Amino acid sequence: MAHKFSFRWIRIAVIGTVLALSTLSAQAQLVCGGRDDVVAGLAQAFQQRQIGYGVVGQTAIVEIYVSTNGAWTLLITEVNGQSCILAIGEGWENTLTVTSMAHGI
Repeated sequence: MAHKFSFRWIRIAVIGTVLALSTLSAQAQLVCGGRDDVVAGLAQAFQQRQIGYGVVGQTAIVEIYVSTNGAWTLLITEVNGQSCILAIGEGWENTLTVTSMAHGI
């Protein structure tokens, strides 16, 4: 139950982020490019690697990239291969690992 609960809240958070970002003014700019280029940039500049992803209908994939120091990036990739960084932050905590260990999963 806790496993499904975690993913449910992550999904709600991602949808909320996408909706919030879609209301930004035209002056706000997202960093976008080809997926391979963006992912390589995250690895080289910030030592981030993918820790998870999810499908958004049939239109996009949302990915989370995290470094060992807890810096994270939320990336969305459309079916045409265009990727955009939706959010960045610090202090990432992998709750799935904690939940799994607590429940013996």
